[in-house]
Amino acid sequence: MEESAPARRRRRHSAEFKAKAVQDCLHRGVSIAAVALHHRVNANLLRRWVAEHQALDSAGEARALMTVPQAEFIPLQIGDPTPTPAIPDIQIEVRRGAATISIRWPGSAAAECGEWLQGWLR
Repeated sequence: MEESAPARRRRRHSAEFKAKAVQDCLHRGVSIAAVALHHRVNANLLRRWVAEHQALDSAGEARALMTVPQAEFIPLQIGDPTPTPAIPDIQIEVRRGAATISIRWPGSAAAECGEWLQGWLR
């Protein structure tokens, strides 16, 4: 009969332990491998913790740099509305033979003026 070895359990590291190990790595001239040996963790695992820490720091800095201006009410001075230019009157002078006609028609009724003029010229 063979005896099986007990299953290996993963170690779980507290946030304080991770923070201490990462802070030790951030000192100038310190090797991540040396810090990993000192804390008895895998160097690749510690390297990942350092990368995650730096990513969080850079994201926080980016958020701090990105300031969104608060919306404000900007009052505008509105003058009197400009009046629409008045449509000038239509002035027509027609000579037919010895007869001369001068017509003054309101510009707002240009269509009616055209109809009248067509009828008169027939």
